[in-house]
Amino acid sequence: MSEKDKEIEKVLTRGVANILPTKEGLASLMAKKKITLYQGFDPSSKNLHIGNWIGIRKLAQFQQLGHQVIFLIGDFTGMIGDPTDKSAARKKMSKEQARKNAKEYTQQVGKTLKFTGSNAAKVLFNSEWLSKLSFEEVVELASNFTVQQMLERDFFQDRIKKNKPIHLHEFFYPLMQGYDCVAMDVDLEIGGSDQLFNMLAGRNLMKALKNKEKFVLTMKLLTDPSGEKMGKSEGNVININDTPNDIFGQIMALPDNLLELGVELLTDLPLETLKKKPLVVKNLLAYDVVEQLYGKQAKPSQEYFDTTFRKKSPEYKTAIEKGMLVQVLVKASGYSASEVKRLIAAGAVDINSRTIKNPSIMLKGGEKIKFGKKDFYIVEK
Repeated sequence: MSEKDKEIEKVLTRGVANILPTKEGLASLMAKKKITLYQGFDPSSKNLHIGNWIGIRKLAQFQQLGHQVIFLIGDFTGMIGDPTDKSAARKKMSKEQARKNAKEYTQQVGKTLKFTGSNAAKVLFNSEWLSKLSFEEVVELASNFTVQQMLERDFFQDRIKKNKPIHLHEFFYPLMQGYDCVAMDVDLEIGGSDQLFNMLAGRNLMKALKNKEKFVLTMKLLTDPSGEKMGKSEGNVININDTPNDIFGQIMALPDNLLELGVELLTDLPLETLKKKPLVVKNLLAYDVVEQLYGKQAKPSQEYFDTTFRKKSPEYKTAIEKGMLVQVLVKASGYSASEVKRLIAAGAVDINSRTIKNPSIMLKGGEKIKFGKKDFYIVEK
């Protein structure tokens, strides 16, 4: 096997759940020509998170091999809302909110993908073509699918059993996402394994409208011990634009049984690393992720963690004002009121080493507040 073939094999293996129609076919195509590939990201939040970063890292690996990468922002599909694995319809967004959320995406992704120089990645918005489709064209696209196909999805079946509504616009999401690959005329789409149905919708449309084979590559998901994804919808998110100290600490707080997936999906560390003790593996994982995102700041983040959480008790240096607990923490942390209330209810807030679950408690001067696992405040006297 040539060096080029070995590089292709590595990219098509590590962290990959499945490749359709075949891994061999995609490898052969990549060896023959420069392919065009993409992954779409709906701007349902202003921050991209570690779960998104798995696909972004894979895009970067293809870019390093010389292939053309498209970073697609789903500002149109984001207004519909992906129903995948949701027990209820997503709240619809305005186009303005979608664009506002996506404002800093390229800056966040630019830590991993190259948007300048030779073989720069492209940034596209799917409203550029989806908003221009006529109703006649949408009906024609819809004729390629059946209601039975849509209803086969597990989460729709679950809603039917629970007598929960399925809104008609939710059927249009895979249709719209599927049309993206046709509009961009790509060779490959990348996405999480939970996106397989939507990605295959695009494969079907590509065959029907362009008589072209579109490959689909699904990535393994970073799931917590309960089987839930790590992501903004699930409330266990690690944002890739969090501070180096926060990312290091959040990764060190991950459960041990998430380490295997973490090392495979978030790093290029040898998988033999997993033979080390869990605490050592976790430290290597945290250091590697922070180094990828922030370079030389990885070492200070490691030292901060060791000083704050291992070698001595934390220091309550950050002063906060007196007032109602939830309001003070919103101002100090940057979290929304609903997020702070949820964390308080989950037992993530201590006052003078005592867990507090009342968000309306009034803070007194001199009290020491521990918020989560990384933030320590002292109330001004």
